[in-house]
Amino acid sequence: MAKRALVSVSDKTGLIDFVQQLVSKGIEIISTGGTKKAIEAAGLPVLSISEITNFPEILDGRVKTLHPAVHGGLLAVRGKKEHMDAISELGIQPIDFVIVNLYPFKETISKPDVAYDEAVENIDIGGPSMLRSAAKNHRSVTVVCDPADYQTVAASLDADNEVPFELKQKLAAKVFRHTAAYDALIADYFTKQVGEEFPEKLTLTYEKKQSLRYGENPHQMAAFYSEPLKNEATIAAAKQLHGKELSYNNIRDADAALGIVKEFTEPAAVAVKHMNPCGIGLGANINEAYDKAYETDPVSIFGGIVALNREVDAELAEKLHSIFLEIIIAPSYTDEAIQVLENKKKNLRLLQVKFTEDKQDFVQYTSVRGGMLVQDLDTKGYEDVKEDVKIVTERKPTDAEMESLKFAWTIVKHVKSNAIALVNNGRMVGMGGGQTNRVGAAKIALEEAGDKTKGAVLSSDAFFPMSDTVEEAAKAGITAIIQPGGSVRDQESIDMCNKYNIAMVFTGMRHFKH
Repeated sequence: MAKRALVSVSDKTGLIDFVQQLVSKGIEIISTGGTKKAIEAAGLPVLSISEITNFPEILDGRVKTLHPAVHGGLLAVRGKKEHMDAISELGIQPIDFVIVNLYPFKETISKPDVAYDEAVENIDIGGPSMLRSAAKNHRSVTVVCDPADYQTVAASLDADNEVPFELKQKLAAKVFRHTAAYDALIADYFTKQVGEEFPEKLTLTYEKKQSLRYGENPHQMAAFYSEPLKNEATIAAAKQLHGKELSYNNIRDADAALGIVKEFTEPAAVAVKHMNPCGIGLGANINEAYDKAYETDPVSIFGGIVALNREVDAELAEKLHSIFLEIIIAPSYTDEAIQVLENKKKNLRLLQVKFTEDKQDFVQYTSVRGGMLVQDLDTKGYEDVKEDVKIVTERKPTDAEMESLKFAWTIVKHVKSNAIALVNNGRMVGMGGGQTNRVGAAKIALEEAGDKTKGAVLSSDAFFPMSDTVEEAAKAGITAIIQPGGSVRDQESIDMCNKYNIAMVFTGMRHFKH
């Protein structure tokens, strides 16, 4: 008896060549709807699914393969006499190959303003059922859900049109991943439709973007996965114009740099090293912004990552070319800039990211041993707290100081806690992060800034538990401070500010970043 293949695909890439090879091996083809028409148009013999089920396709094609003649032919264990006798008595013939891919649900919901009914209509029911039946019985059935596997399967067929078990098993594993990811997308879509923020079951799906040479360290294996629904304003969607492949640490640092520079609408430049900003500058143009970012810490920027929110021109490219950088991120580059940056810099990665509005709210997932923490990403800035801002000192900030305080409050959120950031004249001049006490972070930031602390402002990601941070700031010449407030000893810090004529602002919101 000739072997049979059931073919029903939405993505018809490479299909006709593959079916042609199956037919040439004497395999009988069964198909449905548009797939059958495509096979017939290629002049290849094909049976209708209705000829197998003796039942017409109904409900606009919603029901066509959900039939015992199909699933009996898929699930019957070939080496089990009771199974084979049962389907024989019912006139059911085994199906040996399933070539199926699913309705384009992801592509449908990716469209802007997709109608709810259209999304629902693109939920495949029969396809996943056939794939799962075939994958469960993979000792007997070869199941293919990915056109990339067509030629591997065709080349593996022996004289009896059998496929090696190891390949069948591998294909079955891919099917279960494929259907699980498909279901996860559907579940996520409906969960969002009904406004469920933290459902009782959390199923995530990501698509492999690239294998990495190693993780944080050479002894750690790693890979990069991206969300299935494209968000163009991300590193996962960045277009690499030049340079060697990104590493694990490159990707994390680039993501951090992009997250900071996207905070600003005015021309901004950000330098990042080991997930922390080592330079941030604002300017009337992107060249001025970069100059300010570079001046923050010309030592730490070496070997770092620079993100810019304006096009890179030849003038800026010359400056960037003059130092060693791992990555440059920008919305665009002039042709002249690319020529400059590529010159003798074969390893420099140039990333182009579309600085569009994010299409979705970001959720942050942090794995812990035995579980996962989930939270909204901290996207709050000064504009979100301005109605609650309180000036708690005798002296009010000047207009210039207030602008610097807003800037400082924006950037301290991106520094590891305990975090202190110093700002002077549109640029970060010092940073202390990742410390176990706040005054220690302040001392590091003040020492790093040196004489640039005179007339600078200071921001803190959380409240001052004592007045010692204010005292250190006063000695260095800080003129204004912004912090959340909320300590039982707030008054001590307020009194210290008044003593040194420092203006202090409370925001009522903290920005821990561990």
